[in-house]
Amino acid sequence: MSEQTIALVTGANKGIGYEIAAGLGALGWSVGVGARDAERRDAAVAKLRAAGVDAFGVPLDVTDDASVAAAATLVGDRAGRLDVLVNNAGITGGVPQEPTRVDPAIVRTVVETNVIGVIRVTNALLPLLRRSTSPRIVNMSSGVGSLTRQTTPGAETGPISAAYSPSKTFLNAVTVQYAKELHGTNILINAACPGYCATDLNGYRGVRTPEQGAAVAIRLATLPDDGPTGRFFEDTGPVPW
Repeated sequence: MSEQTIALVTGANKGIGYEIAAGLGALGWSVGVGARDAERRDAAVAKLRAAGVDAFGVPLDVTDDASVAAAATLVGDRAGRLDVLVNNAGITGGVPQEPTRVDPAIVRTVVETNVIGVIRVTNALLPLLRRSTSPRIVNMSSGVGSLTRQTTPGAETGPISAAYSPSKTFLNAVTVQYAKELHGTNILINAACPGYCATDLNGYRGVRTPEQGAAVAIRLATLPDDGPTGRFFEDTGPVPW
């Protein structure tokens, strides 16, 4: 069995997810590029390999049980274990998102990807993570999911949102519950805020680059064994819940 560190990044065919895969690959890791779109996934893998990364494609739709199960089998057959899982795949759900105007179906769709998808993928990969000597899970959240910031007068928390922002609050809460259940194991799980990055998620209006947004995830993916768990971080340090 290979002793090379093995990582899987969901939603890794573009944007922040791609840069996380590139950053972990630059460490000499073997990185699974999880993505739904076969063409974009193959292109991302080819680009990473051209840059010297040991990348491999993982067909993965986080909203589909069969797809997630197949992804877990693929990773297991390839490496026998998983060292790092980065749950990066996410959607905004579109507009309108004012709570008085939002279509409940949009809320349901966003939660299905941003929260339930994370639970589905994490649970499917946990058996492989438990085989690692230093397993790490990183859930890509957002500062807009901080209830502290949302209720602080004058704090910049983006537009009013009844789907995307609350989905990240929900994800943060789930991250805490995983940390509590996994307490006493060697699995560290944390939430990460990449900042407002220019990606297609926001029409490239962000002020940070995807590479800058990936840095916090890479740091949490490489935490020492005595590192924190059940916490929420951005580049400058902890984010208030």
